[in-house]
Amino acid sequence: MGPGQGDDLEGRVAVVTGAGSGLGAALVTTTEEPRLVLDGLHMPECLRWRDGALWLTDIWGHRVLQVDADGGARVVQEFPSDEDPAGLGWLPDGRLLVVGMLGRVVYAVGAGAVTVHADLRHLSPHPLNDMIVADDGTAYVSGFGWDVWGGGTYADSALIRVRPDGLADAVAGEMMAPNGMALTADGRVLIVAEPGGGRLSRFTVTGDGGLADRQLVPLPKAPGAEYVTPDGICLDAVGAVWAADPMGRRVIRVLPDGTLDRAIAITRGYPLACVLGGTDRMTLFIAIGAATTKKDRPAEPGGCLVALGVDVPGAGRP
Repeated sequence: MGPGQGDDLEGRVAVVTGAGSGLGAALVTTTEEPRLVLDGLHMPECLRWRDGALWLTDIWGHRVLQVDADGGARVVQEFPSDEDPAGLGWLPDGRLLVVGMLGRVVYAVGAGAVTVHADLRHLSPHPLNDMIVADDGTAYVSGFGWDVWGGGTYADSALIRVRPDGLADAVAGEMMAPNGMALTADGRVLIVAEPGGGRLSRFTVTGDGGLADRQLVPLPKAPGAEYVTPDGICLDAVGAVWAADPMGRRVIRVLPDGTLDRAIAITRGYPLACVLGGTDRMTLFIAIGAATTKKDRPAEPGGCLVALGVDVPGAGRP
């Protein structure tokens, strides 16, 4: 379906702000009105803003999409049914990089061809996840430490660095289900969402693309939620992090010290990713899925993209 088709947003998204980690008595409703951008998606994820358009993967739809300012969507690349595309980024020569979750590779898409840019099977025995790519083409790839779709016991995993030539190594260990990532505008700080630990990790990026000086930023749980699970993230111009929290059914804005500044409640579905885009990067796009596990996904696609205005523009990547 296209923009504006399907269910409206009444009762689905509520924007609230307030001081303090609990967002309790200080709650106020803003005047911002979310709008539906696109629906009919299987599992929208890994949102990116590039060249005046929104990019995303529809993981269980096995495709990469580009959405223009009017909500028109085009398929950039389709993948076979035995591959789930996820994290996105670009090499300096303009080729699109796409994480293959199940194949455990990073694909390069360009000139009508799909090739393997990096084979990560020796570094990750279980599915891969998201990715962020720096200006020089260095990619950081997250993944799971256990068979997330087939069951098994939780285990930590490593963050993988893929150099521009495709050579790869583990660059940070003891990551708790690392997921979405963001790079500051100067490329000197990498922030990684760790839903398995209810936290963010901040790293200094060294000259060779290594990671140092890890700082842990714990996040507050939503009222009544058992966990806080930061998934896709993005940055704004004052250093705050916007993070999708699917188990808390909200998107939160977290200040650099971890203080919760704002929450957007998602009352139907699960927020999976967010990015600041638009011509002034003051539009917050949110990807909402109908389920978070394959066994619970509906027969018909129930995911969507929504958008609303914010008062601080985006910065860095994605």
